[in-house]
Amino acid sequence: MTAVALAGLGLISPLGSTPDAFWRGLLSGRRAFGGTGCPPGAYRSRVVAAVPPGDCPAPPGRRKAALATAAARQALAAAGLTGLPDGSLLVVVSQAPALGTAPDGHGGDFAGPRPEALLEACRADARRTSVVHLSHACASAAFAAAFARDWLLSDLGTTALVVGAGALNRYEYASMDVVKTLSPHGARPFDADRDGITVGEGGGAFVLESVRAARARGHRPQAWLSGAACLVDTTESVASAPAAVLDCMGAALDDAGARRVDYVHAHATGTVQGDTAEAEAVARLAGALGRGPVPMSSHKGAVGHLLHASAFPGLVAAAGFLREARIPGTPGLRRPAPLPDGVRVLARPRRAARARHVLVNSFGFGGNNASLVLSAVGG
Repeated sequence: MTAVALAGLGLISPLGSTPDAFWRGLLSGRRAFGGTGCPPGAYRSRVVAAVPPGDCPAPPGRRKAALATAAARQALAAAGLTGLPDGSLLVVVSQAPALGTAPDGHGGDFAGPRPEALLEACRADARRTSVVHLSHACASAAFAAAFARDWLLSDLGTTALVVGAGALNRYEYASMDVVKTLSPHGARPFDADRDGITVGEGGGAFVLESVRAARARGHRPQAWLSGAACLVDTTESVASAPAAVLDCMGAALDDAGARRVDYVHAHATGTVQGDTAEAEAVARLAGALGRGPVPMSSHKGAVGHLLHASAFPGLVAAAGFLREARIPGTPGLRRPAPLPDGVRVLARPRRAARARHVLVNSFGFGGNNASLVLSAVGG
């Protein structure tokens, strides 16, 4: 078996402080945009439509550390674990590793959360835990899922925790502004009037476990991570190329041994180039599989783009789809742009006739492309 267990998920987003709050908010079509508008709770998350870089809240490092720590604890609890077992793998995703330490103990404004703090929060023994930092632009968390899955399938351990967070900061905001990808009105993936991305803030984590270990302790996973593919393609430096996206999705399905996909949770950020390339690739995939139109939607019109942490909400949405056979809509989508045959973008949720395999796409600058296949437990 090449699958591993998605044992637990954690997520703090502008829709709420739990994965379920995000899922219910996504199904309701809420858009948590506008300054610091965010739900009440211990960990507040921000989404902005457009602000001057100098107005970004500070200090982001402290917020990032709090969001990552809270998400990691959620994921462990959802996996039925009181701490990270000895011999586990910790994968931290962000734009840069926390090489130094800020005066109050976090990893700094632009670095990822400190592994030492995460290990302590997860009751893990630093001497008996392998720690890896991964940075693959906005596909980082999906690359980390594939890396952790390979680690588990190689029998290097039984448990892996992937964690990351995005906190609005001048550096990342300016990097999006300089390439002119920011929307002044709020992201609307697949909409005819879409005009760019919205930067969001939040933290996510997930626990992967070997099938043998999950069964041995009687834990029922939220899903199987049955396939994964990562491709660094240099065809386009900013926008993903349709051929590369198609190759990535096809390789992930082949890896999972799946001959069909019931839903694609799109990376779609609200840019014309990116949304169009992904829709074209999914349409080609549907044709290659010989199936009818594939349903597709995106969460980024609800909570914005979490950049390096963007795959975490996607995995929560995919797990919700498999659990409830409900396809979430695309918040903010009012007037769909023309789409190729073979793909159907949903503005509102609907019931799925079949919910066995879902693709989660995650793409980033520099040609970083990743696709994950989640499969229903027992499916």
